[in-house]
Amino acid sequence: MSVPDEDAGFEALTLALGGEIFAIEAGIVHEILDLIPVTEVPGARAFVSGLINVRGKVVPLADLRLKFGMAAPPPTPDTRVVVVEIDLDGETTVVGLLADKVYEVTEIAHATIEQTPDLGMKWPAEYVKGIGRRGTDFIVIPDIIRLFAP
Repeated sequence: MSVPDEDAGFEALTLALGGEIFAIEAGIVHEILDLIPVTEVPGARAFVSGLINVRGKVVPLADLRLKFGMAAPPPTPDTRVVVVEIDLDGETTVVGLLADKVYEVTEIAHATIEQTPDLGMKWPAEYVKGIGRRGTDFIVIPDIIRLFAP
């Protein structure tokens, strides 16, 4: 997340994962899809265990709830796939992220983002860039690149 000045924020897509609000940088979001058929891949990492077809392209589907140690209940009518493009080791990679619900694109002010606290976190701190605030809500800002690092 690069910000040109200290007071600026960034546009983020907010989504629900396991009852918590997460925000990913809107600039990496390619599209949002209803849940589509998933082909399971035997032996794959638990949180990226399936593939989906996105406009004729094979795309891995990641369930970030598993990476964050959350329960993964069955899909609901609100379940969505957020297709993102990320740079992994200098190569553009398209990945689908499973979301319990997608809310909106919103501005998160840089001044409201705090470092991940050392105590009291229920998510692995190495996967969290920071905790943002919007009104009275806390928003977890995951480090998408680190989540997919080998």
